[in-house]
Amino acid sequence: MTTSKMAPDSRRKFIKNISFASAFLLTGKWTTLTAAEVMSYRDKVKLRFAVASDAHYGQPGTPYEQMMDTITQQINLFHQQSPLDFCVMNGDLIHNEKSFMPLVKSKLDSLIMPLYVTRGNHDMVSDAYWNEIWGMPLNHDVVVKDNAILLGDTSNEKGLYVSPNLDWLSNKLEEHKSKKHCFIFLHIPQAKWTANGIDTPAVFEIIKKYPNVRAVFHGHEHDQDGVKMVEKVPFLFDAHIGGNWGTPYKGFRVVELMKDNTMITYMMNPTDKMKELSL
Repeated sequence: MTTSKMAPDSRRKFIKNISFASAFLLTGKWTTLTAAEVMSYRDKVKLRFAVASDAHYGQPGTPYEQMMDTITQQINLFHQQSPLDFCVMNGDLIHNEKSFMPLVKSKLDSLIMPLYVTRGNHDMVSDAYWNEIWGMPLNHDVVVKDNAILLGDTSNEKGLYVSPNLDWLSNKLEEHKSKKHCFIFLHIPQAKWTANGIDTPAVFEIIKKYPNVRAVFHGHEHDQDGVKMVEKVPFLFDAHIGGNWGTPYKGFRVVELMKDNTMITYMMNPTDKMKELSL
């Protein structure tokens, strides 16, 4: 079932659960949108994906099983109504303990769209173990509908905050410079916008050389679900889907690339509706 053919109840729920909707133009300008405006663009989408982060599966004192089951069900339901080309879980899948990694993998296997993952500082496993569980390297790239998807590593087995591999980032952006759009996923913010970001100016110097970079996505900061603009590039946060702190709701971000190359993005807030804010 496509969104344009949603039943009235599904349409109402869809509109009710949108927060923080924005449109980013190729010129680098952005504008806020209402939920109804987002709905009106349903038949103009050429690429749609979801990004979520910070499940912290296994964190003591949290209902991590329930939280993971809830978010996978919510994303699958969204997909059934508005098909997703892929989903990214952008770091902190587990909470420190290595033995939880195969368990969270089995939970995320219930997602019915292609899934890509990045390592966060609480995913304290080795490079080899990560590859063994997920079947993909820590720094990897895919192409979806002629759009480059770069998934970079910003931590290590000890849980330290690190910069992405700059050679890898530069080489992959050069390799994909002919792609119409490029989307980058890095768990740790690479500027000190927030309490737990780090400062890596070289990341921004590399990115600004490639005008096809449409957006960069960060997790890590559970209380952040907005955007930081660097010149014409939005750096977007998606709050959290687990853990014991952050925004009062647990949701995921949806990104929709329109046929005219406008990018619309919004948070889906299926559990607790917050007062809608403007960026």
